[in-house]
Amino acid sequence: MDFLNALVALSNFVLVPAIAYGSQLALGALGVTLIYGILRFSNFAHGDTMAFGAMIAVMVTWALQAAGVSLGPLPTALLALPFAILGCIVLVLVTDRLVYRFYREQKAKPVILVIVSMGVMFIMNGLVRFIIGPDDQRFSDGARFLIKARDFKAWSGLSEGLAIRTSQVITVVVAVIAVAALFWFLNKTRTGKSMRAYSDNEDLALLSGINPERVVMITWIIVAALATTAGVLYGLDKSFKPFVYFQLLLPIFASAIVGGLGNPLGAIAGGFIIAFSEVTITYAWKKVLTYLAPENLEPSGLVQFLSTDYKFAVSFAILLIVLLFKPTGLFKGKVI
Repeated sequence: MDFLNALVALSNFVLVPAIAYGSQLALGALGVTLIYGILRFSNFAHGDTMAFGAMIAVMVTWALQAAGVSLGPLPTALLALPFAILGCIVLVLVTDRLVYRFYREQKAKPVILVIVSMGVMFIMNGLVRFIIGPDDQRFSDGARFLIKARDFKAWSGLSEGLAIRTSQVITVVVAVIAVAALFWFLNKTRTGKSMRAYSDNEDLALLSGINPERVVMITWIIVAALATTAGVLYGLDKSFKPFVYFQLLLPIFASAIVGGLGNPLGAIAGGFIIAFSEVTITYAWKKVLTYLAPENLEPSGLVQFLSTDYKFAVSFAILLIVLLFKPTGLFKGKVI
């Protein structure tokens, strides 16, 4: 019985949150890895692209809520998501036309585009904070829990109750659908195959008659959809605060690099590796160990390796180790 209580506590505070967080990071890292694989630069504005898409979703959700529109037990933000994706697509295409296109035509080195993306990042960050403000904005509604701790205790007879939030289930389901759709598009459609060809060998792709500007446009559209979806799911699971998305850039880049920058499968694996590492190292293990340890060996302290304030330090440490010992990542992406 104590083992089952320990397992439920572990699920509550480590397994379920890490799976949801890993899904969000995986979607974010997919956007970064697509930009790197096809446009050949590291997009530092990706976190704030997520923030912009999520901001539109928040504002559309508020408008729908004010009009009395809802999805019952599901969050209204799911209805706002298509509008947010469209808004984010407009933003990234305008940014590409006004900023990145010039440097592509000049055949600028990737490091120049990285510096340019930093400028875009600060502008987007300022724009989002100017429009919606710097504070926490809550926009989730509907049923908060899919499984309530009290109901689980009554059903199972355990002293520890399992609680799974609706936002966590939605995150995993939407992430699975988005990833499946992306892999189908890249592997089965003519446009997806042309994008992969352009990524593998740009000169050969151009000789084959592939339109580079069309490839670039579709890449940005996919990246905007992934970034907005990741941003909205993260906002539903936690809350929307513009500066947090700026901070998310580190774990997202760590996910993409750990898996192998330029490798979509690696981005997904990297997202879950970073998420489980962050959650495991910053979790206080006292409750789980109390169930498992003999009575005279129960821990008196929190048994926490690092405070949650330092969770991004975990991403940084993993990123550093991977860059030092395996710079191509676990799935052999392109060398950085």
